Amino acid sequence: MTDQQALRRRQDLPWARGRGFAWLAPLLLLAGITAVDLNTTERFRIISWIVLVPGIAAALCGVWATAAFSVLCLPDYVAADSVWPQEYQAGLSDFVLVALAGVLAVLACTVRLNGERRILRMRDIAETTRRTVLRPLPQGWAGLDHAAVYLAADTEARVGGDFYDVQPGPHGTRVLVGDVQGKGLGAVETAAALLGTFREAGYHEADLATVADRLETRMLRHRGHTVALGRDDGDRFATALLLGFLPGRPEVVELVNFGHEPPLAVGPAGVRALPPGGGLPLGMGELSEGSGPPPTRTIPLAPEETLLITTDGVTEARNGAGEFYDLTAEVRRAATTDPARLVAQVRDGVLRHSRGHLSDDTTIFAVRRTPSPHWGPSDGSPRRRDARHARSTH
Repeated sequence: MTDQQALRRRQDLPWARGRGFAWLAPLLLLAGITAVDLNTTERFRIISWIVLVPGIAAALCGVWATAAFSVLCLPDYVAADSVWPQEYQAGLSDFVLVALAGVLAVLACTVRLNGERRILRMRDIAETTRRTVLRPLPQGWAGLDHAAVYLAADTEARVGGDFYDVQPGPHGTRVLVGDVQGKGLGAVETAAALLGTFREAGYHEADLATVADRLETRMLRHRGHTVALGRDDGDRFATALLLGFLPGRPEVVELVNFGHEPPLAVGPAGVRALPPGGGLPLGMGELSEGSGPPPTRTIPLAPEETLLITTDGVTEARNGAGEFYDLTAEVRRAATTDPARLVAQVRDGVLRHSRGHLSDDTTIFAVRRTPSPHWGPSDGSPRRRDARHARSTH
């Protein structure tokens, strides 16, 4: 089942065993009103309440089902009303009311379904945008085991300013995780611009510092373009972490920190926070005293350790008492270094702590080297594998 089919299935509630039974509610209401009217005295005539049946059908069923109930109500009304003597009959005026209610119910159902189709189309567009910005990542790609979860602060949204990607290349595998300041389409455009530059520079550039410099330049160019268009997001910036996993050096990882929370290294020996980078966010490099991007740090990393990276939606999550979410404590309770289980534990912990009310978009990303990296074809050459991948995707 595709994502779109699953979404449409959720829209057509209620469901059981793959078949809808939304028609059951108006049918039971019709039968109940008729039975009560026939089994009560003339002082309690409720057959006119049958006007509720088409309205309930319009809210739950499709157009044809609503039309069927609207038509069914007419002979049911006539039959139930004719049972009583003339002086106790509801009469023609209520019959007209039932008929008019049926027509209005069909029109209301048509409007409802058209609105739902528009929402589905909008969600399809948002889903396509999300898959373009946050492309699906193959498991075990370029010798890395990774897992990621993205949670939108707006429950109706499917894409925001958080971004992440993994880019293998001849100089190792690079990872980028970040968070664009602000919300809306402007933040999505900025994330897409940064990811596009990362995918090219992360593959071609031998030095991680050069990749970082290219990202800073791209951020400034993107801001200049938006200002030229007359938009007011010329001061937009992005925090980010840029990682480099070097071929032949499994004991270390390179890291450039653009004002982001340092990652946690989770291993059998416990949880440790990597040292903060001290760099400024992307787009604010011109404010630093020195020139160029933040320094590239080489951090020791045990083969069994997993790096956990989160955006500020995790660290800023609060409960009803205003207490912040304790990420380190949650990770210690998880007692696992598996990226998928670790990400799932943190996701559930954040949602439980905030009761599902996130103040900001949230990304949880975990990555580690696989025990036996597979770099490509039988000769083990990452260059040949990535060159073939580049030809197939560009």
